[in-house]
Amino acid sequence: MTRDAVASEPRRTPKAGRDLPKAIAVGVGLLLVVGASLGFRPEPFVLLAIAAVGAALWELKQAFLRRDIHLPLLPLLVGAAGIMISSYYAGPEALMVSFVLTVAGVVVWRVIDGSGTAAVRDAAAGTFATAYLPFMAGFVMMMLANPENGRIQVLLFILLAVANDVGGYVAGVLFGRHPLARSISPKKSWEGLAGSFVLATAVGVVGAVYGLGASPVIGVALGVMVPLTATVGDLAESMIKRDLELKDMGSLLPGHGGVLDRLDSMLLTAPFVFLLLSVSL
Repeated sequence: MTRDAVASEPRRTPKAGRDLPKAIAVGVGLLLVVGASLGFRPEPFVLLAIAAVGAALWELKQAFLRRDIHLPLLPLLVGAAGIMISSYYAGPEALMVSFVLTVAGVVVWRVIDGSGTAAVRDAAAGTFATAYLPFMAGFVMMMLANPENGRIQVLLFILLAVANDVGGYVAGVLFGRHPLARSISPKKSWEGLAGSFVLATAVGVVGAVYGLGASPVIGVALGVMVPLTATVGDLAESMIKRDLELKDMGSLLPGHGGVLDRLDSMLLTAPFVFLLLSVSL
């Protein structure tokens, strides 16, 4: 084959469509930041989580503009901080009250700003954004608030999410043959899901036994549950992006897309992990 023929061939792209070295570097950096925030006291992680949710809300606002939907960002940001701080300090009741107050604030803000069909649509979108991001993140704050092992619970939750992603990515690249949901996320495969189960179960068992001093059965339950909820969360965000004609929700995290692209699977997973750990520990 001549040099010209080689040059004229199209470049092959990685099967999973990522800039892998950049994605690994950013992923490791994020883990280090999270680990440092959990190292001595829980409050730095609360601030980090509020910043992450705020960035994700900003990304969602920019994405919704493609359909002429205007999220009222200021009341959402204020409400998100209130939801997460109150759920950390005061538990489930405060989470529900602050959620309702945030939704009310979003609706009133948008109605004052303008009436009509557009205001109703924007207020509905704001309600969705409140439930999707800060409300779900509030369950992570309640895990963190556990006086005995809250930081370990949160760290295990995050490591389970990482194991789900890494196991699914590696197994999907190496063995992926059968699409999981071709019309929603063509790159996801059943083989990738199996890889997520294997690695998440291993991390769950080790974390439950050595991190929480719990039965390995709890680790197995986490390893089975997390890939299921994380995959549903990931596919749900993929449906939103497909409807908005977007590949990624943003570009704040090189190699990963936006902050919301990293949080999507974790958001739906958080309530289930919180409930499982609450009833079993």
